[in-house]
Amino acid sequence: MAAFLGVLHYTSASAVLQFVVGIVALAGLAWAVGIGTESVGARFGPAATGILQSTLGNLPELFIVVFALRAGEIVVAQTSILGSLLANGLLVLGLAMMAGAWRGGGIMRFHPRLPNDTATLLLLVVFIIAILATSGSLHDPAADNAVTISAIGAVLILGVYGTWLYGYLRAGRSEEPALEHEEGPPLPFGMAVGVLIAAGIGAAFTSDWFVDAIDPAVEELGISKAFTGLVIVAIAGNAVENVVGIQFALKGEADLAISVIKNSVAQIAAFLYPALVLVSLLFETRLTFDSPLILVVALAFAALAIWQISGDGETTLHEGFALVALYATLATVMWFE
Repeated sequence: MAAFLGVLHYTSASAVLQFVVGIVALAGLAWAVGIGTESVGARFGPAATGILQSTLGNLPELFIVVFALRAGEIVVAQTSILGSLLANGLLVLGLAMMAGAWRGGGIMRFHPRLPNDTATLLLLVVFIIAILATSGSLHDPAADNAVTISAIGAVLILGVYGTWLYGYLRAGRSEEPALEHEEGPPLPFGMAVGVLIAAGIGAAFTSDWFVDAIDPAVEELGISKAFTGLVIVAIAGNAVENVVGIQFALKGEADLAISVIKNSVAQIAAFLYPALVLVSLLFETRLTFDSPLILVVALAFAALAIWQISGDGETTLHEGFALVALYATLATVMWFE
């Protein structure tokens, strides 16, 4: 589908058609990442597998935001990165918890360290976003320096993430392989790595073509850029590959399911977002942590809900559904923005 999107792009086909094909192409690349990750998981433990999957799985989102910033599409850039946080932390995690609880007879149990760590990282980012958003709404002197404050905050967040990542991976060295396949993994290790690399390269081209089609497509379809970035782009570019987490939950691999999804949430909040803030300094359009009030409130409630529901190492069917309902409510509001 990525190649088909390229043909449509260079033949100046309908923007709506390019938009739809781009969504499918991004979802297909995400699926490929999931297959590659499942194969790699036969060699590494849940910690390393979760980090690898989230790093490669976030590549489409990384490229989408970079190309959006290059094109001056700040709304798409900001809402897609925040949408990825919310889609993974609420929609995908909630569905995985529901699947795991159904598989476990009503309760899904897992080690609580990772959920607590990722909740801490998410709350840290929300704290900085809330300060900047409040400053901007009050129009105080600090609001004029949002780019500088965001850059300093980004460096500090990256430092926190780096120290956490070092300890997390070091503690996971003694883990057994994340997955055991009776008939072997879906792909040999070397081929799986090749698939992951190819998916990353494909994501770069697909994201560029997709961003070019967004502006004329959303205008023709009559939907807002905020909804496009927060829901459509976020799910297509980042959340779909985490469906593998739901599959792991259905298989009874609760720790790996939580690791895959929560690592993605942590990496978006404490690595991808601040890294993109710094990268945006190279463009005329700058990405900052200053966000609309509705998204600040949504992030705050999401962080608290994730911490409360997953912090004790077990969750139930209705708790998972509560996260999904929270995301559906936000998506409904953004549709009318």
